[in-house]
Amino acid sequence: MSHAADSPARGVPGSSLIGAALSRREDARVLRGEARYIDDIELPGTVHAAFVRSPHAHATIRSIDLPDAADGLVAVLTADGLGPLRPFPLNVPAGASVLEAEAHPTLASGEVRYAGQPVAIVLARTRALAEDAVELVQVGYGPLPAVVSPRASDLVMMRWSACEGDVDRAFARAAHVVAGSYELPRLAAAPIEPRGCLAVHDPRADLLTVWCSAQDIHRPLAQLAHMLDRPRESLRLIVPDVGGAFGSKGLAAPEVVAAAAAAIRLGIPVKWTEDRLENLVGSYQGRGTGGDLELALDADGRMLALRARLWADLGAYLLTTTPIPPHTVATLICGCYDLGAADIEVAGMRTNLVPTGPYRGAGRPDASYMLEALVDQAARATGIDRVALRRRNLIRSFPHRVPTGLVYDSGDFERCLDLALSLSRAPIPGRDERGEGAGRVTGSGLALWVERAGGAWESAEAELLPGGRIAIAASSRPHGQGHDITFAQIAADRLHAPLEAIELRFGDSSSSPAGVGTFGSRSVAQAGSAVALAAEDLVGAGRQAAAASLGVAPEVVELTGAGFVARGSDAAPVTWADLASPAGPGGETLRGRARFESGQVFSSGAYTADVCIDRATGELTVQRVVAVDDAGTLINPLLVHGQVVGGAVQALGECLTEEFLYDEGGQPTSASFLDYSLPTAAEIPPIVTGEVQTPSPLNPLGAKGAGEGGAVGTLAAVANAVADALDGQVVPPPYTAEKLWRALRRPAT
Repeated sequence: MSHAADSPARGVPGSSLIGAALSRREDARVLRGEARYIDDIELPGTVHAAFVRSPHAHATIRSIDLPDAADGLVAVLTADGLGPLRPFPLNVPAGASVLEAEAHPTLASGEVRYAGQPVAIVLARTRALAEDAVELVQVGYGPLPAVVSPRASDLVMMRWSACEGDVDRAFARAAHVVAGSYELPRLAAAPIEPRGCLAVHDPRADLLTVWCSAQDIHRPLAQLAHMLDRPRESLRLIVPDVGGAFGSKGLAAPEVVAAAAAAIRLGIPVKWTEDRLENLVGSYQGRGTGGDLELALDADGRMLALRARLWADLGAYLLTTTPIPPHTVATLICGCYDLGAADIEVAGMRTNLVPTGPYRGAGRPDASYMLEALVDQAARATGIDRVALRRRNLIRSFPHRVPTGLVYDSGDFERCLDLALSLSRAPIPGRDERGEGAGRVTGSGLALWVERAGGAWESAEAELLPGGRIAIAASSRPHGQGHDITFAQIAADRLHAPLEAIELRFGDSSSSPAGVGTFGSRSVAQAGSAVALAAEDLVGAGRQAAAASLGVAPEVVELTGAGFVARGSDAAPVTWADLASPAGPGGETLRGRARFESGQVFSSGAYTADVCIDRATGELTVQRVVAVDDAGTLINPLLVHGQVVGGAVQALGECLTEEFLYDEGGQPTSASFLDYSLPTAAEIPPIVTGEVQTPSPLNPLGAKGAGEGGAVGTLAAVANAVADALDGQVVPPPYTAEKLWRALRRPAT
């Protein structure tokens, strides 16, 4: 992978660490096998949970017969046995209508709506014994017809729309109208560590402690408090090391709620760690969206208006975040283009499949894929060069409000485009230039994109420790992104302290500051800004203490790399270690606190892809991806590079092989890695990255988001490259050999 960025630099105290490309500090511990995941945590007397899951996509539950006894069996609990539990709380996007009655229950009662839905929780002395006992639970089902296609569904569980400008007039006077229909399959996040939890209840303190493999502590804590109907202060949530999430661990799963309720009811620790089959059939899935789009253009190729009728397969129930991705698709469907009018509607349909939810990109790749495919179709229909058409319609002034209501804070879309085109002109290493003469067709693709990040609030605390070390407690917890080094860089820069003196604390609701959570590429913009402000608050406290020690007014004290000094004085600097000494001024522990809140920030980028397709077999080879991202100010370019490459690799999986399939009865047919194929290193082409930095005016760091871009831009660029190779024929991903072989033999239209 090549990277158009400065070589790594290591910051020193007193100089800026912002922009230094530093390695993650946790890597050595993880590589030595010292990380502790959910299944590594043991408590005396723990029982293990397994779940009776529906074999039907849709059925009534007529009866449940529980076993009297079995080897190691502790208990079997149904919905009635767990006691009264509330349905999942729903995050309803502004302006959306959502059916509250469709919220997911913890355990099924009376009806099951998807194959794999939890019906009962079985508790035994070991996981193996619990799995054996699952087979002893006899459930009487009354099978019902299943709906497996959102286009065949007649129940809308969520709807959102926006209309701005005179759309009908724009289409009536347009010189060109182009239309396209697009569809993306369902995807599985497939984290290397499946989901899991360990719950224990202390009846004396009435404290429920839950260790959970999750993206953060705040959202699962809020969901458990709601569903168990308990005060938040009666719960403690701890997130240990996490082996991947990609959006799939943003909430407390139904199984986690059941395990927590069972721990309270039985008075014993309950652990649940799922296997890969459970993860594939029971964890919420991503994408499953599509739409019919129309674009109106004048004779010069100016975009006049956009119509989009979007749909999303929401599955059988609404989980807390199920409504978010389709709303994101709709709000970002205008992309980088200066559209004066748009009429957008998205409908989320109920099917008898596992619910959908956020998966890396969470609606952003869907919007970019559909819009950029339509723009390429417009270029072919008008005869205008695809680069020229895009350049002619780019947004160039900021802030900019788009017809769906979003306000882009900053950007330079043309600079991203220019850099991507420049990088794509370099020869591809190892490329066979024989092209079509060797029995292959080739294509190149281009895509622009915008993504929303940030928004809402986060908080942080800074505490001066003995010896001059400084502890930073941040509300946003990492699950692989590298918060530890990134937040340490921010704090060390503000505190003029050595990087080694900064200690980060995460992931325990009993000690972490309040916040919203780790998702949507928001951590640096929101929590990083809170860290910066908390550090500055600590500097203010330090200035007061140093002034007392120096015998001067605080106004003349400033912080340097050597410590606090008084302007115009020859007195020795007062260091953080001096202020941390018990004999220091006042003998009090110095602290800083901050809460940061802002509107959403908008990252953007331009990606290109080069592909070739074997005429005889239909096999697709992606030869190169060029990824140019604008994530505002880059705190750590090395980690940004890793995020972009990782996201691009996930998107390549979506392009090449990944698709979660069901048969006509709603039975999953992709329930193992034999059937749900992930990309390997052998399929990954060179990925060339570059950065444009337009700082956001909405936070003190100027930061935006960097976690989604690779997944957003790569899909659309490869899709357009495939269409280019097929002479404009649009084929939905994944681009399997059979699908492309048939497309190559389809008569031209």
